[in-house]
Amino acid sequence: MKEPVMPGATPNPLRSELDRRLPRVAGPSVLVLFGVTGDLARKKLLPAIYDLANRGLLPPGFGLVGFARRDWEHQDFAKEAYEAVREHARTPFREDVWRQLSEGVRFVQGELHDDEAFDTLAETVRDLDASRGTGGNYAFYLSLPPKLFPTVVKQLKRSGLAEPRDDSWRRVIIEKPFGHDLESAKELNAVVDDVFPPQSVFRIDHYLGKETVQNIMALRFANTLFEPLWNRDLVDHVQITMAEDIGVGGRAGYYDGIGAARDVIQNHLLQLLALVAMEEPVSFSADAIRAEKEKVLSAVRLPDDLAAGTARGQYAPGWQGGAEVGGYLQEQGIPDDSTTETYAALRLEVNTRRWAGVPFYLRTGKRLGRRVTEVALAFRRTPNQVFSQVDTEDMGQNALVLRIQPDEGVTMRFGSKVPGAAMEVRDVTMDFTYGQSFTEASPEAYERLILDVLIGDPPLFPRQQEVELSWEILDPVEEFWAGQGRPEPYTSGTWGPESSDAMLAREGRQWRRP
Repeated sequence: MKEPVMPGATPNPLRSELDRRLPRVAGPSVLVLFGVTGDLARKKLLPAIYDLANRGLLPPGFGLVGFARRDWEHQDFAKEAYEAVREHARTPFREDVWRQLSEGVRFVQGELHDDEAFDTLAETVRDLDASRGTGGNYAFYLSLPPKLFPTVVKQLKRSGLAEPRDDSWRRVIIEKPFGHDLESAKELNAVVDDVFPPQSVFRIDHYLGKETVQNIMALRFANTLFEPLWNRDLVDHVQITMAEDIGVGGRAGYYDGIGAARDVIQNHLLQLLALVAMEEPVSFSADAIRAEKEKVLSAVRLPDDLAAGTARGQYAPGWQGGAEVGGYLQEQGIPDDSTTETYAALRLEVNTRRWAGVPFYLRTGKRLGRRVTEVALAFRRTPNQVFSQVDTEDMGQNALVLRIQPDEGVTMRFGSKVPGAAMEVRDVTMDFTYGQSFTEASPEAYERLILDVLIGDPPLFPRQQEVELSWEILDPVEEFWAGQGRPEPYTSGTWGPESSDAMLAREGRQWRRP
């Protein structure tokens, strides 16, 4: 049986269904990068493009076009990209790879509302079609604030750049956040949908490109060991944590008014919840995976008492990594009366047969004890315990912990007898780490996602229905918090406000301390 070739991919006649060693390679194409002077482009996107080229996953017929207000020529942008790649690339730098890649690098100077600049952009990509054989296939990466998306999308339509010709394709890549509430998400989608068909819209959530996030599905559905445990009969509760040990830093202008819940919970953590709680899809096609995630998100229920089932905080001065640090209100560009939360926690339930009654605790924050993202399933304690309380006083709940970052891997925690004459049981762990088990380093999330866009493979990209369901979950919480005044302060370097600990303590539980 011949393997189907994805649109935009280079067919490989040697590859068969039994040989997965041969990589997917993007077909001829141009990637147009808006917001090319920003930190995301410099630290993540440009290095990811180079790393793809270095791994042989970009074709010779590839072009990269930067669009910005800077008064640059093509060579100026190429120099900036070169420096970004040398500093931030994951793979070793090779001059021959860069030389071939740089031959397709172009720059267009202009404002987003400037018709002439977009006409120049259209001419530039047509020149790349002729000189590099890029085939009229264009992907537009909007690494911009969401308020600018409509301007760019309408310009792409006006200039004809959004309209494919013959067998070519056009795709648009949108960075999160996808709006700031349900209404704005729908408005943004209406603008994009007017220009690009749904299958050509790729909403980037870089967490979904991480190997460890994708491993959730492999862990669950490729093994008989875990899936029988993955239900309300054995799982006591689930904790999903994304903690950062840094403050807002240079993101103050973006972050204030957005906050931790909109920045992280609405997208990253609810996507993790969906992957953990979903049923097995009929296949790993985009539609099948998205359908199962949407079922979960539509079944999520908020607590009746939002005061007891949510918590929010704002970091205050403290100590981090042996250094004294200021609080959120002392950060440059933050108003003295800001009510933006830097810590958010929610108690949710998934009202399905598999998960009914099992609380899912989600938390995220800045200036916490350490940088870590993990999913932890805490299991119920054994009934009719034959051990005395003294025998097991050092033993906690069995747990399965999926470490997303750093130290990517999986940990199992269970009880084991301590060597000696007494029957004393203590927690021990078994660890799997990517670094020790595999010789190849995991690709950066943006490498995987950019390649998927160029190939036209959408499973890792949430569609509009998922975005809207996530806002339907979060909007009532944001509306409740809006009437609660200032968030509770917590000392930098700790694990959040007391109200967050109290949220779990009311139910006889406590947060993990990773």
